Amino acid sequence: MAAVKLYGPLASTATSRALASLLEKQVEYQLVPVDLKNGEHKKPQFLAMQPFGQVPVLQDGALTLFESRAIVRYIADKYAAQGTIGLLGKSLAERAVIEQWMEVESQTYNPPSSVLVFQLAFAPLWGIPQNQAEIEKNAEKLSKALDVYEKRLSESKYLAGDEFSIADLSHLPNTEYLVKATGKSELITSRKYVNARWEDISTRDSWKKIREMSKAGNKK
Repeated sequence: MAAVKLYGPLASTATSRALASLLEKQVEYQLVPVDLKNGEHKKPQFLAMQPFGQVPVLQDGALTLFESRAIVRYIADKYAAQGTIGLLGKSLAERAVIEQWMEVESQTYNPPSSVLVFQLAFAPLWGIPQNQAEIEKNAEKLSKALDVYEKRLSESKYLAGDEFSIADLSHLPNTEYLVKATGKSELITSRKYVNARWEDISTRDSWKKIREMSKAGNKK
């Protein structure tokens, strides 16, 4: 049995972010499903691992770790010598730029894109009324952020330079939903360099594997 366990549903953007890092680093793992619909993440057994009741959770030996970006950093650092090399950069300066764009993803890209993903992809499935004002406001916020991305990506292939890094990896889950399930794909596809990066990173073997796993899970 794999020493590393990742708890969370694959449909969760945070879980798939952590899983992508495990796949990029070729780490043997066990994915342990968590039933959010039935509140499994709020039960005492799960809260003992994650007191805020959110997914994912990583267990690696004696270490229990939550927050997907912390998990991504940990996996990239611990397994630096295997799988995709250089996800954290190859110098202090490179890592600093990667960390900068990780913060941009977390603070600037994730909030509006998460609102759009929830309102446009998940709310209809769960029978929750959509908030058009929130959709319009966050589409505008994301559009402004992506204008900055477009300029940056006109200067380098990836966000932190010419090599794929955890900064790019962290954008994969929300962008997948934006392009495939929200009707807002033009936010990505209308921007030459943003779209070119998306077409590049979304065809990586790790992300193709997650897509295959998601399709298989949806057929059950």
